[in-house]
Amino acid sequence: MRSLYKSDADREVVARWCRSRLDAWGVPHRRETVEVSDALVHLTRVGSGPVEVVFVPGTNFNAAANLAVAEVLARRRGVVLVDLPGQPGLSSGERPRAAHRGWYGRKVAEALEAIGADRVIAVGHSLGGSVVLSCDSERIAGRVLLAPAGVAPLRLDPRMAASSLGWLLASTPERTAAMLEGFTAPGHAPPEAIVEWLGLVAAHCRSTLAPPPLPGAVLERRKGSPLIAATGAHDRFLPPDRLGPAVRAGLGVELHVIDGAGHLAADERPEAVAALVDRMAAQMGEGDGR
Repeated sequence: MRSLYKSDADREVVARWCRSRLDAWGVPHRRETVEVSDALVHLTRVGSGPVEVVFVPGTNFNAAANLAVAEVLARRRGVVLVDLPGQPGLSSGERPRAAHRGWYGRKVAEALEAIGADRVIAVGHSLGGSVVLSCDSERIAGRVLLAPAGVAPLRLDPRMAASSLGWLLASTPERTAAMLEGFTAPGHAPPEAIVEWLGLVAAHCRSTLAPPPLPGAVLERRKGSPLIAATGAHDRFLPPDRLGPAVRAGLGVELHVIDGAGHLAADERPEAVAALVDRMAAQMGEGDGR
């Protein structure tokens, strides 16, 4: 197991930012940390009633960096946001070398077991989509995948590759904002908090690479289960014309396209994400499909 942080001091800088952002959030919420087999998993609960939705963020993201979608989802249902261990946030910072080979999925399954959540809709963005697909927990009754990694390879065009390299090597607010332009739809400025957050990630963390495709057997297990896959119309990592055929072949469903969104659909179009969750609840016979 290797820490994602460059030092203990770097770990504290990241944790302080996350705690401060959650402390300043005007939405009532509760936080807890559960101990699983080889990690600590930090959970942020929002909304009233039992947990109905579990949100699993993408690479380098966590609850504190996903407040917009959390607030919208919590208007309808009880929500818990997972800080993935091995990713920057308030969970354990250590991860195995082959974390993508089911380790993340097992940590989510163990966390659901620890809090007793049952028949949840698991919403996974990017890396989180791959994690939700690989998670075999029987406590998950439906899955909503946002620009899911693991189904098709993520690719960077030369311009995005250059801006990402510049961000990693010498992060400044300007370089971080320029890099994030590739994540959002045209005309959408990246949120200032996300620019600040990813600047901290570049300075204090060892960022992971894009998740590899999942084994075909994992995708085959999900065929026929309640599942919705979607991506932003302007997603440059997983554009609809590439992700659509992969989702159809690998998961047996048609891809939903979210207008006015890039790769950060949860920030750009949180209401559209909530509508997909409503659709999943209706598909499971538990909602009114609002």
